[in-house]
Amino acid sequence: MKKTIVVFGSSTGTCENIAATIAAKLGVEAVNVADLTADEVAAADNLVLGTSTWGAGELQDDWYDGVALLKKQDMNGKTVALFGCGDCESYPDTFCGAMGEIYQAVEAAGAQIIGQVPTDGYSFDDSEAVVDGRFVGLPLDEVNEDDKTEERINAWIAQIQPLL
Repeated sequence: MKKTIVVFGSSTGTCENIAATIAAKLGVEAVNVADLTADEVAAADNLVLGTSTWGAGELQDDWYDGVALLKKQDMNGKTVALFGCGDCESYPDTFCGAMGEIYQAVEAAGAQIIGQVPTDGYSFDDSEAVVDGRFVGLPLDEVNEDDKTEERINAWIAQIQPLL
């Protein structure tokens, strides 16, 4: 069986809670990116990576070291799915933009990226996490659209699970 881990970076607990939900639905472990090791990345076939977005589209603080770690790994043959937390009303110009930075790192390292999500149904102006008209992963807004989170996670899991 292929090994899958959910990796998250969370400052307020929101992304950690979402990671725990996703990990439970996939039946796998959730790991804080602050504790992630190169050996864990090497041992995983699939990585589900989640971050919140801060300020003007920046990564959650622990992800800076996490991205540096991922850039050093050979991600060829690994499958990666991304999810992100953001605030579409307060930060419509950078909504879930931090997902875009992680996307660039794992794509450059050779990973196969799955789980892109159409922008339809989301209210935002711009995002670094949109490539070719689709989000690079699952964007979630627990501040303004928490009533949509469960449905969005379930649809996304149904999309990615057969590929993990």
